[in-house]
Amino acid sequence: MTQPIEPGEPVLEQSPPEPPPPEPPEATPFFILYLDGPEYGEELRRLSYWVESLLLPVYGGEVTSSSPWCPRWREHPEAIAYLHGLWLAWQERTGPQAQLSDPATWHQSYLWPTMDTLRSGNGPFAGCKPGSHRPKERPPVEPDQLW
Repeated sequence: MTQPIEPGEPVLEQSPPEPPPPEPPEATPFFILYLDGPEYGEELRRLSYWVESLLLPVYGGEVTSSSPWCPRWREHPEAIAYLHGLWLAWQERTGPQAQLSDPATWHQSYLWPTMDTLRSGNGPFAGCKPGSHRPKERPPVEPDQLW
């Protein structure tokens, strides 16, 4: 119960209660295949810089029929997915928070399995040759058969 205010007593104003903090926005997946529009384009540009300025000059190796690489790798969604994952692992394993052994882990656990898959005779670049690109036939998907 509140007490009546006597004349001459200062009135203490109560501030309204603070609103609850806003709900955090839903986390948006960062993996490149979940991006679209300008976000996708910017992430692909950043990935391309890493692939062409670090990955290929250092780890690219020779292109052969048994170890292909497509000069138009950006047109292979599967390759983009693999390379983006590899790049994210690179950032994590070589960034400021990395442990001393993290670069070795990156080589063993991420780099070689990814490059072996990308460059295998039946990988995403199969049929591509130096200077040429061959689009891949993907299994047809019937729209009415989707979930």
